[in-house]
Amino acid sequence: MTTTSAIVVTYQTGQRLKECLYALVSDPDIQDVILVDNGNPSDMMIWLERFTSKHDAVKLVSGQGNIGFGVAVNLGAKQASGEHLLIINPDAVLRRSSVSALQEAAEGLAEPWIVGGRIFDLRGREERGPRRRKLTLWRALTSFLGFNTWTLEQTPAPENPIPVDVISGAFFMMSKTGYQALNGFDEGYFLHVEDVDLCWRCWEAGGQVIYQPDAGALHYGATSDVPDKTVARHKADGLARYFRKTATGPFHRLCIELALPFIRFALLVKARD
Repeated sequence: MTTTSAIVVTYQTGQRLKECLYALVSDPDIQDVILVDNGNPSDMMIWLERFTSKHDAVKLVSGQGNIGFGVAVNLGAKQASGEHLLIINPDAVLRRSSVSALQEAAEGLAEPWIVGGRIFDLRGREERGPRRRKLTLWRALTSFLGFNTWTLEQTPAPENPIPVDVISGAFFMMSKTGYQALNGFDEGYFLHVEDVDLCWRCWEAGGQVIYQPDAGALHYGATSDVPDKTVARHKADGLARYFRKTATGPFHRLCIELALPFIRFALLVKARD
């Protein structure tokens, strides 16, 4: 039987983190849980310490400060004992049997592979992001203008696992060897777009990215106590890094540099104070 380690990165998450952890420790397909604490209030830290003391399968990694999402996942992966890594957001609740569904979708795939699942809201609706086209400058700009040319949640939902360009970093699985082969997340990203980058590098390395509709997680969203403007700045920085990394020539680079100020402005205007 293939062993699976769940990795959860938390920063000022709030009470939903408890639901996330209870679902993970009660899932028979998960052997251990690595909880990377990037910063939480003292009352939550007391609860987490008590929780980990009661569950031998949970390891709390703390004291490093807020090092960003990708860096924290990489840190957690080094502590994981499982052959597979399940990365899941701290405000997401894993649906039972999802781990085995992700593993089934990965059977026979060449390394490296990434398998993401369906992420849904409280009404059961698929959220924006679990299945996406390749992120291009054109798709980013048209999305900011109100045309959804990137994400696929408004298209018919597949009944079986299908290849997609990008899945969501909020809920996905990789083998530990595949994750290590890609050197994990690019630590130049602090928050946002690191999942897009990981999927791009997986395809570039000859691997596959798969969306498995039979695996699912309830996502509460917007539970972290972080100002929207701060999140927008991190997202703008992430987009800038990604587009510069994937630029294909001088003209493409010029278009990117001209577009980046508009992208940053649009994100900051959209963010709430």
